[in-house]
Amino acid sequence: MASNPSKIKTSVAANERLKNLKNSFEAKYGESPLFYACAPGRVNLIGEHIDYCGYSVLPMAIEQNILAAVSVNNSGMIQLANINPQYKDFKVSCSEDITIDKDDPKWYFYFLCGVKGIQEKFGITYLAGMSCVIDGSIPPSSGLSSSSALVCCAGLLTMEANQKSLSKVALAEICAKCERYIGTEGGGMDQSISFLAEKGTAKLIEFQPLRATDVKLPEGAVFVISNCCKEMNKAASSHYNIRVVECRIATKMLAHHRGLDPSKVSKLSQVQTELNASLEEMLALVEEVFHPEPYTREEICKLLSITSEQFSTELLSANTQHVTHFKLYQRSKHVYGEAARVMNFKSVCDSEPADAVQMLGELMNQSHVSCRDLYECSCPELDQLVDICLKSGAVGSRLTGAGWGGCAVSMVPSGKVESFLKAVRDAYYTPDPRRAAMEKQSLFVSKPGGGAALFLED
Repeated sequence: MASNPSKIKTSVAANERLKNLKNSFEAKYGESPLFYACAPGRVNLIGEHIDYCGYSVLPMAIEQNILAAVSVNNSGMIQLANINPQYKDFKVSCSEDITIDKDDPKWYFYFLCGVKGIQEKFGITYLAGMSCVIDGSIPPSSGLSSSSALVCCAGLLTMEANQKSLSKVALAEICAKCERYIGTEGGGMDQSISFLAEKGTAKLIEFQPLRATDVKLPEGAVFVISNCCKEMNKAASSHYNIRVVECRIATKMLAHHRGLDPSKVSKLSQVQTELNASLEEMLALVEEVFHPEPYTREEICKLLSITSEQFSTELLSANTQHVTHFKLYQRSKHVYGEAARVMNFKSVCDSEPADAVQMLGELMNQSHVSCRDLYECSCPELDQLVDICLKSGAVGSRLTGAGWGGCAVSMVPSGKVESFLKAVRDAYYTPDPRRAAMEKQSLFVSKPGGGAALFLED
């Protein structure tokens, strides 16, 4: 795997989307783009809500992406426009401090996260002036990582415009960190696969240090993505960060119970490492330590011997200060169980048993049940869609992405794809006019796509 993002010479005229983007750019700015940058979305096949707990995940990039046309100039401004008219133009002076409003996560703030990440990495006081037009083919707020792809694309093109150079791993780490400016406490999966993806293979993404390993998916099945058509913006709601906080508190409680220093650990994986325990042993410890009823703030403070003020400042985030009850048993049981399912999924892919497709499907089904019942990150629409997918011929189906809306991913035997698509279309999309109107970009077969790249006109 090349260590730096690819720079590819391409014929713009031969690519309809690039050609349209170039025409829009020229109409907007009266000049041609200097280069193009793209960053893909992703579908997580298994390993939901465990990257921020330090555990490995198993995503693949999808062919849908964020594409940008860019020119570099001495205007002293960064100018942004979007092909989609619902996203308003924006400009900011290169000499201003870049400010990102967490309470109002507009599209261009995600772009500015990527710009700010590169600026801080290199200590650039005066960024190059840029004019950009963005075209996204990833359905927004669908759990396919459109927002992280925009951050990654912005980071990549800002690096190029300012004549800097970074490896894919460094870019992934910077973009994971800088997306937190918008208020989402993500774990790094989305940015990692966006940069480290390779066409034709899924990846096991491991953290600390960040690395990606090819995972060969079995012959005889494809992955189909279906959007439940309920949008969920991670940065605009607190569901996601509440789960991060619950896992953080569970980490401290498990450490305290086993005589470890709670201040030295912040992720559930770190407790396992410190105890030199297996995932099965961690699941047994969860049963031993936690009661299934939600914990109150007072109970947690008493057990950890901390004050209410310490609880608010050290354990909660800005948009979780209102939370009064915490489901520590359910959240930690999901994380350790899901981490085990990821390793089992990779093991099946590596060993290629005759019934691999059935085995992987069963792991996906178990993952959805855990997300629904223990992590409570599903929603009625997603549960209905997963149920329809299983009845329509999928061997496995589960929510993918943060949840609370967005997409399901289903593993479908290759010979059943057409009948599967028709059955899901008829049962979920056609009866509802709003869903029917969105169906074309909401139900599709996805093959593992390539990672973020730069394009120069040939």
